[in-house]
Amino acid sequence: MDHSAGAGVSEVNPLLERRERHRGRRVGDAYVRVLRPFSGEFARTPSGDLVATERTVLERRGWHATLRAVRTALIGSPISTEHEQHERLTKLKALAVFSSDNISSSAYATEEMMRILVVAGLGAISFTMPLTLVIAGVLAVVATSYWQTIRAYPHGASSYIVASQNLGSLAGLVAGASLLIDYTLTVAVSVSAAVAAVTSIVPELFDARVVIGLAVIVVLMVGNLRGIRESGTLFMAPTYLYIGAILAMVGVGLLRQVTGTLPAYEPPAAWLQQSGVQGTTALGVFLLLRAFSSGAAALTGVEAISDGVPAFKNPEWRNARITLVWAAAIFGTLFIGISYLASSIGILPDPDEQQTVLSQIARLVFGDGPLFAIVQVATLLVLALAANTAFADFPRLSSFLARDGFMPRQFTFRGERLAFTTGIVVLSALASLLLVVFSASVTALIPLYTLGVFLAFTLSQTGMVARWRRLRETGWRRGMVINGLGAVTTGVIALIVVESKFLGGAWMVVIAIPLLVLLMLGIRRHYRSLEQALAVDHLTREDERAAEPIVVVPVARLDEPARQALVFARSISPDALAVHVTNDVEQSALLRRRWLQWAGGTELVVVESPYRGLVGPLLAYLDALQRQDPRRPVLVVLSEFVPRHWWENLLHNQTSLRLKLRLFTRRNTIVADVPYHVRAAA
Repeated sequence: MDHSAGAGVSEVNPLLERRERHRGRRVGDAYVRVLRPFSGEFARTPSGDLVATERTVLERRGWHATLRAVRTALIGSPISTEHEQHERLTKLKALAVFSSDNISSSAYATEEMMRILVVAGLGAISFTMPLTLVIAGVLAVVATSYWQTIRAYPHGASSYIVASQNLGSLAGLVAGASLLIDYTLTVAVSVSAAVAAVTSIVPELFDARVVIGLAVIVVLMVGNLRGIRESGTLFMAPTYLYIGAILAMVGVGLLRQVTGTLPAYEPPAAWLQQSGVQGTTALGVFLLLRAFSSGAAALTGVEAISDGVPAFKNPEWRNARITLVWAAAIFGTLFIGISYLASSIGILPDPDEQQTVLSQIARLVFGDGPLFAIVQVATLLVLALAANTAFADFPRLSSFLARDGFMPRQFTFRGERLAFTTGIVVLSALASLLLVVFSASVTALIPLYTLGVFLAFTLSQTGMVARWRRLRETGWRRGMVINGLGAVTTGVIALIVVESKFLGGAWMVVIAIPLLVLLMLGIRRHYRSLEQALAVDHLTREDERAAEPIVVVPVARLDEPARQALVFARSISPDALAVHVTNDVEQSALLRRRWLQWAGGTELVVVESPYRGLVGPLLAYLDALQRQDPRRPVLVVLSEFVPRHWWENLLHNQTSLRLKLRLFTRRNTIVADVPYHVRAAA
């Protein structure tokens, strides 16, 4: 920017350059030196475009600098978009980020089945292992189906994308709505299960379980706001610690069973206080289906890897498929091992939910020593971080929906750390609400769980069948069989969940899914109508001229902010009007007497307000002005002083802010704000 003396008005260079002409040593020699005084804030591309540097984001003044420092400490420094490839996940990290939900559900899936079976008496516990094997078989079918899907959609195999492209937009929205609900429940259930692991070690914390759960969600939110790769690093150790701890527990438990060194089992005190553990319900098909649907909650998270294919390092689809196989194998091993020990020992779930089935097995196998504590701590950590699967996939799915116009566009925004900030924050808020409403109870939340994910499974696999049939690519018959089997299997499970859990809470999900679909359709309709209303064929025409505005300056008193506003208004129109709304006649009379010598010819209109209103009379006056010439817009110039300290705003009535909020919704109205920064007293 050139500030040469005597220029009157400084020359403003839009490319932020200053050119200096210099004479060379020889006669006739001359050269131009290009100076870029703002190179710290803006770099340049080869084509000459400006590129904002990290400095423009980090540099702040006053209390904003403190907020910036806190933000940087919590979520880290900004990451440039060009470094996105370096933020991709390796297979080891991806297993922790995308499969912690599926793997960690082995900690509570067995228990939730047993809670249903024990209603029919102790003998019904023997059905735990057969149901576990059935669920493991379903896992194999679903994992194989998604193996196919990942290869077909190497850039993202979300159920929403697959269903939308092959079954239509409505089917895609149903799948998307189902997964959004399921991801929210994943956070609530996983965190509640983590808190249950804490109260199993320290029962005195049971009454504080909701507060502990909310704190865990906040930690997860901050961790994910730091970005995908960093969250993978943070969450990798707990996932592998849990896998190692449970494998050790199962191995030692089996060894002690074989050698006969396993101590005698003592059920929780709540069972001992009852007259006898007698079944209150006959064991029938319906009860078995209920137990199966509760255990099937373990399959949630299988689809997470296919949703997150774009987050993998190259080649994305190949790395995603390998990770999917490992995740399914690890979960199946842990789930079968826990169920076998629980059913063979005769473990009973604690009616008070203070001790988990897993903690009872660990205490029996390891005693109350450090190994038991390691199992509990590992379970606590992995269950808390299992919610990270939802934090990885909910924001990504939301961005897909927002990209297509079915969710607010804010969900497509990627924050300074390349994370989908809005999706992460919204998921945290919704999960926190569920945690409070259901008192962090896994048993209370489980009936709402699984329906959404199995509905999405079914739509995704059905979409793959339609795709194989339409494209007839190599191996399409085998693909149709695999995905068709997956669609039938998950569809049957979805019906079982609705049938067995409808009255227990699944009815809420059945109602919520169509309501969410209708909401998304409404959002899409809004965006389409807005696009049509705002569409233009050109930017400007030479013969196109805007109507001269009616310029109005509200004046409260004669002071420096009002003077600056009037000067600015007169630079736009010599016919600018000053308007003073008052309920004090004497004050308005004094202002009139001083006006002519103070305002330099600008006309003053005084509007008395005997009912002490300010905004209403001013808006009515603007309406009256505009009705005289409806073609002309009204330009309201507001004067506003900016205090030196933020807390000084509390000492003022923020009249300009209230006016701006009201004027913003007024048709054919322009608002110009002229801020006056208060200087320190001399």
